[in-house]
Amino acid sequence: MDRLEKYRNAIKKVLTEYHEWVSGSANLDQESCLVFDEIHDQYFWLFMGWEGKKKIRNIQVHIRIKNEKIYIEEDWTEEGIATELLREGISKEDIVWEHLTYAMSINTYSSQKLENLQLDHKEK
Repeated sequence: MDRLEKYRNAIKKVLTEYHEWVSGSANLDQESCLVFDEIHDQYFWLFMGWEGKKKIRNIQVHIRIKNEKIYIEEDWTEEGIATELLREGISKEDIVWEHLTYAMSINTYSSQKLENLQLDHKEK
């Protein structure tokens, strides 16, 4: 299996596991949705629903593959998608966190996890 296919399979597996876990919740107010675009290598896990008459969409995870690396654009999971990808055999050198500064300011637990992983970070 080539590197790109390994990335795609790992991302889809991890996001599908989150989706299935959350979808089993009896008190879920919003619908859990997965969007996998392998042509453009964009992967989303999000919640959709309504608040009164207002349609809402909350992105939980956005990952994309570019330049032979995995870019985590958004991650609102407790454990951290990077941790899950590492468990799937993805090298930490192949994971770039695009959302790190903002995530660190709001989620100390996740930022400490990421700091320990010493992931690449693209400066804005």
